[in-house]
Amino acid sequence: MANPPLKVAINAQLLPGVAGGVESVLIGLVAALGRLTDGPEEYTLIGPQPDPEWLKPFLGPNQRIVARPGPPQAPGAAERFKRALGPARGPARRAWRKLAPAPAARPSAPPAPPMERWPEIPFSDGFYESLGCDLIHFPFQAFTLCALPCIFNPHDLQYRHFPQFFTVGELAWRETLYRGGCNLAQAVAVASQWVKDDVVRQYHIRPEKIQVIPWAPPTTALEAPSAETIERVRLRHALQTPFAFYPAMGWEHKNHLRLLEALALLRDREGLRVRLVCTVAPASPFGARIRAACEDLKLGDHVRFLGLVPREEMRALYRLAQFVVVPTLFEASSMPVCEAWQDRAPLACSTATSLPEQAGDAALLFDPWSVESIARAVRRMSADEPLRADLVRKGDARLRIFTWERTAHAYRALYRQVANRPLSDEDRLLLSWDWMRSSAPPAARR
Repeated sequence: MANPPLKVAINAQLLPGVAGGVESVLIGLVAALGRLTDGPEEYTLIGPQPDPEWLKPFLGPNQRIVARPGPPQAPGAAERFKRALGPARGPARRAWRKLAPAPAARPSAPPAPPMERWPEIPFSDGFYESLGCDLIHFPFQAFTLCALPCIFNPHDLQYRHFPQFFTVGELAWRETLYRGGCNLAQAVAVASQWVKDDVVRQYHIRPEKIQVIPWAPPTTALEAPSAETIERVRLRHALQTPFAFYPAMGWEHKNHLRLLEALALLRDREGLRVRLVCTVAPASPFGARIRAACEDLKLGDHVRFLGLVPREEMRALYRLAQFVVVPTLFEASSMPVCEAWQDRAPLACSTATSLPEQAGDAALLFDPWSVESIARAVRRMSADEPLRADLVRKGDARLRIFTWERTAHAYRALYRQVANRPLSDEDRLLLSWDWMRSSAPPAARR
């Protein structure tokens, strides 16, 4: 007798346009799972109020959307969660106290009000269980304790490496949610070996519980831009070429300030003026500081801040750029890295965290803490055409590892494993394959 279809719930309770890279990878995953027609899986996407159907344009025939009615936490959930988590709360609280920064660590932020109570993981009110699914996937930093087997994506533990970038309340919330989710979920999924090792080290999670499944370029879901579209985007933003492109939200760890200092250094010391285009939004958390630094360094005529760019324009911007630069201080897996390869933009990126693992030989690497190192990389990228051409060729080869079809097959294999469903030979291969250090295994080529 054949097994019934495996029914997977996916938490998609994001408001579109505000979640940056998390939103992009969720779109990529949902669209790729919807194209898998060689298995009996069915997917229920849990949409948020007031816009539950924001993912509808990306759905496949094996997917449906349901709206989440009301808040996820039920009365009395806190006490039930305390009993369920038990002794893990003590170590989490002590670890958070060690990490909490002094109030002066965030001079640009208003003083945070004192915490009135310790944050707690939401406890299901029965909605998730009512969907008739076999398991639930929390693919971004949200987690609810429920009766279904679950998979949790913490993405990264940046707060433990740079606590000064967070308020005390944010640290407490992340310590509770991330630690609790990693401990209580049946499986943890991360996008790089670096993050897996970090979760093992920070939370003492068994390595075999953590599955590495890299993301692919989120812009894959978008059509390749025509020459007319590229020119229209250039004219709309009045872009002067050549320019370097840094697509990133205005978070402090994205390291815009040192990049700006490197541009000023090249101008003042060598007379080299390199144009830079950024996607920092005016209201982003660190955006005011970034813009103020640009003015202080007198870079206003060579640096453009486009703000939030419509999704359909991103691929055109990559193709217009002379090169892409990613100076971030912390990254679990960089979407601009894969997106640059996809649109054949030469890439320079930092040596921080998982980036060398992800980039391989397809990027010019530099030390993100050193303005001098960033400046050297920008100079080489702007002046060395053979280097740029070589990086494009290597990016083409590297990109073959990172495809949404392969990512979707790997997640489907993980869903089957968590639900105790039979695994195919390909499932077992994908769950055991070292994505970052090996070329694609023959049976998993897509």
